[in-house]
Amino acid sequence: MNTDKQLDRVLQAADDGLPAALDRLMDFLRIPSISTDPAHAGDVQDAARWLRDELAGLGFDAQVQQTTGHPMVTATSQPGAARDLLFYGHYDVQPVDPLDLWDSPPFEPRIEDLPDGAVIRGRGAADDKGQLMTFVEACRAWKSVHGTLPPGLKLLFEGEEESGSPSLRPFLRDHADALRASLALICDTGMYSDGRPAITTQLRGLVGEEIIIDAADRDLHSGSFGGLAANPVQVLVDILSTIKDDTGRITLPGFYDGVPELTNALRADWDSLGFDAGEFLSRVGLKQPVGETGRSGLEMIWARPTFEINGIAGGYAGDGFKTVLPAKAVAKISFRLTGDQDPDQIRAAFRDRVQSMLPADCRVTFHAHGGSPASRMNIDDPAFAVAKSALTEEWGREAAFIGAGGSIPIAGDFQQILGMDSMLIGFGRDDDRIHSPNEKYDVESFRRGTRSWIRVLAALT
Repeated sequence: MNTDKQLDRVLQAADDGLPAALDRLMDFLRIPSISTDPAHAGDVQDAARWLRDELAGLGFDAQVQQTTGHPMVTATSQPGAARDLLFYGHYDVQPVDPLDLWDSPPFEPRIEDLPDGAVIRGRGAADDKGQLMTFVEACRAWKSVHGTLPPGLKLLFEGEEESGSPSLRPFLRDHADALRASLALICDTGMYSDGRPAITTQLRGLVGEEIIIDAADRDLHSGSFGGLAANPVQVLVDILSTIKDDTGRITLPGFYDGVPELTNALRADWDSLGFDAGEFLSRVGLKQPVGETGRSGLEMIWARPTFEINGIAGGYAGDGFKTVLPAKAVAKISFRLTGDQDPDQIRAAFRDRVQSMLPADCRVTFHAHGGSPASRMNIDDPAFAVAKSALTEEWGREAAFIGAGGSIPIAGDFQQILGMDSMLIGFGRDDDRIHSPNEKYDVESFRRGTRSWIRVLAALT
């Protein structure tokens, strides 16, 4: 049993060990484990081995497991917990381009003092090596006091998250029995925008599609053919303009099948966050919210499905002017999904709409670009309330259950393949510049993140 006195000792151990923990993180950040670049395949292997050695040194049974791509690192502690837990993170990082926008070399990490506090500067500091190491350091502090690691832990660290995770689903299927637990913990998220701790409990899914409409066998002179020949750009925009009505609702048949309304409890939780849609938009030079009539800002970005045109091209777009009817038009579109929406059904409904409106002289080609369902966690599981209380205690601010407008496919993979929900807890900030030059992670996020995991482990194991 974990007593308050023991918990205090573990928290103190984490604080006392912070300088050494930062040194270890710096060593980890120096490894340029860029998974998308074949030139760094050896560095990804080095990062996997570094992580395995750290975990083995702590007493985990740790392995580097090779895949057809980059390796997975797995580790387990001794059994005996009230409930076993699977912790997931990734050790690969994004490319660093454009290099000339970095203020310091991306793989020469350093601690930088800023007016609001010290930060860790370097590629991977926030996404995801710094976040991953908060959990590892929590386990280190735990062992220094208890003499053993927290029981019932399974760790899975991926080396391909930044390159689409091509090996992950096969690995989960092949090792399902060994990886399955009562709950997954995922650290690849952040805090709410005002700095309060948060647990992400729902993620939107995604359908991506490219549409190519062809008409004449060449670009045509608009003086000779305008008004008579089919214009594929006009055809394309006419079709796309029918996907949403003037209230912002999507018009595809059956589109809203499986889309739930917010519960009163979750709506109240989100209302308490004080989200200001106008202020949020002002950060990117906008001020006027658009979207579904009658929906709140957070509801629209976390809990409602969307249709977006991500890119469109056709005809002449160079300098000067060229009066042509283009022979081809291309658009890239995406849907964000919520609830139980079926990605295959949404894709089929969209293609049916396009084909039903296509003139006889036009041809259409479709290319699918990914499809994954939304993920919703069962927050009736008592672990969620326990973890929320633990985060509140550590940060001195009421933790919140939040949504995420984007997709984190691993959460859905855990549900579909391993049959378990995930608790997504991270300590990143909105200004961490992940995927961009000058990435950083607050030292306070690293310190309190470690302490937060200690509290969560004490409550759950």
